Formats: sequence, C-alpha cells, structure tokens
Amino acid sequence: MVSVALRPRMIGLLLLFLLVAAVCARLGVWQLDRAHERGDLADRQAAAEAQNQGPEGLGALLEPQSTFPGDLVGRQAWVEGEYVPGTQMLVEGRAHDGEPGFLVLTAMRVSEDGTGGASWADLSGAPVLPVVRGWVPATTDGSDPDVDASDLAEPAGTVRLVGYLQASEALGQGSSVLGRTDSISSASLANVWGGPIYSGYLVVSSSQPSQADAIVLLDRPSIEGGDGLNLQNLFYALQWWIFGGFAVLLWLRLVRDETRGEEKSADEDPFGALARAEAEA
Repeated sequence: MVSVALRPRMIGLLLLFLLVAAVCARLGVWQLDRAHERGDLADRQAAAEAQNQGPEGLGALLEPQSTFPGDLVGRQAWVEGEYVPGTQMLVEGRAHDGEPGFLVLTAMRVSEDGTGGASWADLSGAPVLPVVRGWVPATTDGSDPDVDASDLAEPAGTVRLVGYLQASEALGQGSSVLGRTDSISSASLANVWGGPIYSGYLVVSSSQPSQADAIVLLDRPSIEGGDGLNLQNLFYALQWWIFGGFAVLLWLRLVRDETRGEEKSADEDPFGALARAEAEA
C-alpha cells in the first residue's frame, strides 16, 4: 500500500485533495466567524427590543412561587415595595469589568406589581423579591467590600424599582462569613427570608428614592452560554469541515482500492506480477 501511495499519480491526487480540504477548512472557519457575528447581532437586537418595550409590571411577567421562563431573562420590569431590614447579603466572588467585588443583595417585600395584589391573592401574604441592588469593589485582599458601610444601606420606606429580570441560580456551597452567600438561590433564600418568594430576582437599573452612588448599577443580564452563536452558520461550518475530511478519506480509499486490485491481479497472474515488479525495479 505504501508503494502505491508513493507513486507520482497518487502524490498528485493527494496534493489536490489536501488543497480541497484546506479550502473547506477555511470556509468552515469563515462560517464559524459568521455564526458569532450573526449571534452577536441577534443579541444586540434583542437587547434593543427589550429596552424599547419599556418596563412592565412584575406581576404581568412573573408571579411569585411560579417557574421562571427562560425568555424572561433580561426583560425590564417595575415593582414597588419596602426593603426588609436585616436581610442584606453580599454575594461573594462577583467580578465587574475584570475587577473583583461583591453583589449587594436585599429582600424587598412587594406592595405593588401592577396587579394590585392579585398575583399573590391565593398565597399566604405579600411576596419577597430578591433584589440585586448593584455591585461594589473588594479590598486589595478581596476579603471585604471597599466602600463605607453607610453606602450599603438600603433606602427606607416605599421604593419603586425598575430593573432586569434574571433566573434564580443553582444552590451554592454557602459562605463561612455571616451576611454573605456565594449564590442567588431562591430556594436557599426562602429558608432565610421566608416566603412566598419569586423564582427569579431583579437587577436594579433605577431606584426611587435613589441609593448610594458607591453601588455600581449592572448591565442587562443575558442567558449564560446561550448567546453569541447562530446555529445555522454553525451547521454550515460543520458541513464544510466534513467535506474536507471526505476529500482526505477519498484519497485513502483510492490508494486502498488500487492496492487491492493489484494484489488480486497478482493472485490470478503471479508471473505477470513478477514481471511488473522486475520492470519497476
């Protein structure tokens, strides 16, 4: 088989097929780049549409104690209520623009969600909404927030919030420091804050009355791992790479078939095969 593969004709075919494979590989890379570009464009369009829609009452989008639909991630909502004293937590290990820090998480007892209380009429009372009020940087060693404690205080009285919805996170490992957590899990928070509770949380974009400027407001959240890629172009990229692989496999098949053909001829005409071998020598 090696002697057949080293023949000038087979080497010429190999170079041709490798050229075809290289072209297919390059086209696959181009389609992959297009997949990212079109995916990013779709994300920007979705963000713009969500922004243009304006905030809706939380009760029209999500009821307490109900499953959080994935298409609500990043949707704008408004809600009114009062922050529950003593519920504030710092969510550890959350970077913003590459800088380590904490999320400021507080429970809000909802008083108005656009339904006049109808969304929780069948529950035991007004629901608790986990609210991410923003982000604060950490000290150099990362152990504490690098802001004054007074800047973390929540506004008193009735507060009207506008923000982005995000799904509850998976249950974390917990934290050894009092008043801190490593995840925003509604199931875990219900054990601490009580219920009824929402299956998602609100990322604040504006607050009336306002909170301290030391708390940095966050961008619109998106579905982790689900954005930035157009599946149609991704499939096109896979097709081109498969075509390139077929080109190389086709050459191997030609070499194998020609080798088998010569071996069969040798079995049927051993003297002829010997003569050809001597001629090649």
